[in-house]
Amino acid sequence: MSNSIPALSYQIGVIGTASFDILHVAGRVIHTIGGAGVYTALAAHRAGAKAHLIAPRPEPLPQLFIPVIERVHWTGPVVAPEALSRLEIAHHGQGKATLLDATWGAEAELTPSALPLDQQQPTIMHIAALSSAQRQLEFVQAIRAIGGEETTTHLSVGTYARLVDHEAEIVWQLFRLADYFFMNENEALGLFGTIDRARTRPGALLCVTLGDRGALVIEGNRVTHISAHAVDERDPTGAGDTFCGATLAGLATGMTPVVAAERAMEWAALTVSDIGPSSLLK
Repeated sequence: MSNSIPALSYQIGVIGTASFDILHVAGRVIHTIGGAGVYTALAAHRAGAKAHLIAPRPEPLPQLFIPVIERVHWTGPVVAPEALSRLEIAHHGQGKATLLDATWGAEAELTPSALPLDQQQPTIMHIAALSSAQRQLEFVQAIRAIGGEETTTHLSVGTYARLVDHEAEIVWQLFRLADYFFMNENEALGLFGTIDRARTRPGALLCVTLGDRGALVIEGNRVTHISAHAVDERDPTGAGDTFCGATLAGLATGMTPVVAAERAMEWAALTVSDIGPSSLLK
């Protein structure tokens, strides 16, 4: 099935994954879709930007993913539906969860060769968390090579705890190279030691999510706390990726980092209050 959205130009490019998720929430077992790439691209779209998802793309397209291609342009290596990444997560409330099972599936087929070479480059290209920080770095290098010295595309990168624990030096490289970097509090503590040591080079941006305490927007030595929105938590899966995508949409459309993050916090709250990416598909 082809995407109905023309691939003429887009403001946010998202390199990442799509997944089938099994959620254990309040005694219920729920089958839904997810993936860092899907959440980030949908949030960017919902927050007003044109989004292009570069991820393994299942064919034939499962019914659950049809609303995704109706909203974002999706390209990437074509794989069988059963080859998509799969996650099983038990949620315990108050932002606490246990990852019961995970398989990256066809994510290994997502390489820099999937990058579009014949389209206008986006305002921002975001590399969501992958199974390997080294592969994220390869994407950074490829994007820089495509754009050349005169590129106006801003690079954005996300991470997760396993990469910080096992590939810290490469995560540091990514942090230094990225214009925008997104991580949660535990990841920031693992990389910097203390949040107080988290600072960026001039002109760069670091966002550190703090769960129900909101987020920090760090620009050089300036640190701004963004308050969270109080909601009834149903499913916190994808809240950080939603915050990331919506913040990038704000930046791409001319907002300051703090204003973009404040608005993104509203979208993250909506994601937490619904199951899967449902709130981003309305």
